[in-house]
Amino acid sequence: MRARLASGAVIYPPQPFRALAVTPLSQVRLVILGQDPYHGPGQAEGLAFSVAPGVKPPPSLRNIFKEVAREGLGARAQQGDGSLLRWAEQGVLLLNTSLTVEDGAPGSHAKRGWEVLTDKIIMAVAAKSTPVVFMLWGAQAQAKQGLIASQTAIAGATRVAHRVLTANHPSPLSALRAPRPFIGCDHFCLANTFLLQHGASAINW
Repeated sequence: MRARLASGAVIYPPQPFRALAVTPLSQVRLVILGQDPYHGPGQAEGLAFSVAPGVKPPPSLRNIFKEVAREGLGARAQQGDGSLLRWAEQGVLLLNTSLTVEDGAPGSHAKRGWEVLTDKIIMAVAAKSTPVVFMLWGAQAQAKQGLIASQTAIAGATRVAHRVLTANHPSPLSALRAPRPFIGCDHFCLANTFLLQHGASAINW
């Protein structure tokens, strides 16, 4: 990445580790796993699916807000308010599998080393003794189920199992597609129910 910067490449976001700073491991109660940051100017703010304040929510994020609202949880989907910082501050780790991307080039930093770190982060969360909800949307996120299961197996029967929720990616290309449409998945209600059942407060979506 240093070489690309030196050659004049524009790389987003300005704070690649912001999700870890806002939601440290000790505070993680829920993980939403994305792929890589938004690749347009001023969009990415270091939190998966989130855009900087004042930036119009992209289609996937609009579908996320649509699903939250469909579940009756009162999503704040105002025009120009696509920041999910309020979720991150409540213990929702908004983690991308790649933490940087080049301007206009989605997936440009995939399989270049970030996954080594982000896989370790997923495993560290899965090793927590307190139950955590994992929201895995799309095939790339769902491929991480083995990492979660491996840590659960190590812990054995002495710990309450985490809750893993899977659905299609919220992209307009797949949000309504069978067999697991994102719209109608009820993940936000299911997550809150699980957290309340295990003595944690619900997320104010």
